[in-house]
Amino acid sequence: MKTDLEIAQTANMLPIGEVAKKIGLDEDDIEWYGKYKAKIANSVYDKVANNKTGKLVLVTATNPTPAGEGKTTITVGLGQALNKIGKNAIIALREPSLGPCFGIKGGAAGGGYAQVVPMEDINLHFTGDIHAVGAANNLLASIIDNHIHQGNTLNIDPASITFKRCVDLNDRVLREVIVGIGSHLNGVIRQDGFMITVASEVMAILCLANDLADLKTKLGNIIIGYTYDKQPVTAKDLKAQGAMATLLKDAINPNLVQTLENTPVLMHGGPFANIAHGSNSIRATKLALKLADITVTEAGFGADLGAEKFMDIKCRQAGISPDAIVLVTTIRALKHNGYAGKNELPNLEVLEQGASNLKKHIQNLKQFGVPVIVTLNAFITDSDEEMDLVKQICDAAGARFTISKVWELGGEGGVELAHAVVDVLENQPAEFEYLYPAQLSITDKIRKIATSIYGASDIKIEPAAKRAIDQIESMGFSSLPVCMAKNQYSFSDNPNLLGAPTNFVTTIKEVRISAGAGFVVALTGSVMTMPGLPKVPAAERIDIDDAGVVTGLF
Repeated sequence: MKTDLEIAQTANMLPIGEVAKKIGLDEDDIEWYGKYKAKIANSVYDKVANNKTGKLVLVTATNPTPAGEGKTTITVGLGQALNKIGKNAIIALREPSLGPCFGIKGGAAGGGYAQVVPMEDINLHFTGDIHAVGAANNLLASIIDNHIHQGNTLNIDPASITFKRCVDLNDRVLREVIVGIGSHLNGVIRQDGFMITVASEVMAILCLANDLADLKTKLGNIIIGYTYDKQPVTAKDLKAQGAMATLLKDAINPNLVQTLENTPVLMHGGPFANIAHGSNSIRATKLALKLADITVTEAGFGADLGAEKFMDIKCRQAGISPDAIVLVTTIRALKHNGYAGKNELPNLEVLEQGASNLKKHIQNLKQFGVPVIVTLNAFITDSDEEMDLVKQICDAAGARFTISKVWELGGEGGVELAHAVVDVLENQPAEFEYLYPAQLSITDKIRKIATSIYGASDIKIEPAAKRAIDQIESMGFSSLPVCMAKNQYSFSDNPNLLGAPTNFVTTIKEVRISAGAGFVVALTGSVMTMPGLPKVPAAERIDIDDAGVVTGLF
């Protein structure tokens, strides 16, 4: 059996200009990054402004196992399948981070015969967008420390600085660092830290900005810390937003690539969903909606994280909403959620126990008023009895059920799902609504997410987090949506509490304001904004030969 990388390396790719023609663009509408990658020129937005807006399909998932459940694979396969049945469809995805690529999970360009290509380029630097985000982020960090070193006319309290440096790798030793040590010429000594680039506020801003002017405004609104008399200091106060936006002038434009079946893909932005808002850029999604009749996009990790944030943060800021939701699950994930210390149970009993996780996700998604289709990402090890049981569970929960074999068969393996999606789009209009109104207090928004989505009985806000909420509300930011930072493996803040737990309390240990991005971050449990590498990182398996052929990437 071929690996994903071997399949991708033998792909029959079209020159990117031909891919552009499929969505009504000519060579003047794209900026070439080699033969198979391009950026969409900013002028295209005016060109398509009067086009009809297409339908939006969101792909999300049940809580994953550490290896993931193939959500991107299903997203890619569905886009291919829609085109196979004669629909004009486009795919909108996030860009992969180098962190998980060299860590445990591997790349993020799909898998098998449902991949986005050129896979190696996409997983390794791509068009440089994430590096540009890191450069813009770290430019602001250096300006902060230089301002303090050069006399500190803004009266910034070094102990209050909340803005961190970033790097797009998993590097746990950088979570807490001391900067400025050595000679006084090296600046003021203070405690600092790094986060992974894709969890940074600058990445969130790139993905939530409508255009270059909006990007610059949002960058200027970043609160970097506070003065000695507790007043907020922004990037605009430091006159940093212009230079930061200049570094992002190319990164703000979406990237155009293709699937193995030459379906067009807009791939742009890469925020994590467990510690950020977890969806591709507003610019890419809105553009896709003008270029095709159906746009297929995804939200990261399980629906308790990515999908909730997609609805309550991205849709709220972009003025869009999904017309259908595809909920991806696997027999493997449901069994994983069903064991819970009961390894002696037969497989079907374990599966039925774990299906509580699936049923909770279906219930959660229905709260948003959007039709839900469950698709089983099928593996050759899945038995007919297991698949029949999942169908029965979905039928009882009032969700349509399909089986997808896109990893094995590409678009052909997603035709059943594609027909189900089209039927829903044509016959079941969505009645979208947010989980909570903007006027709720920050505490009540956190409680609403924890109780209505996670199933918590209540929340516990630790004293430092409570003080942060009070300060944020006193600055006039109480109407912002909440971005919950939580582990991806459980509805709770305990990654070992699987299935659909109840009678637990969600603990909020820290609350941060991302005024530029336009949301409040609430950190739960022990979630980290800088991941670490596992004992045997994926990087140990990656290599390149003398001819430049990469191995072990996926």
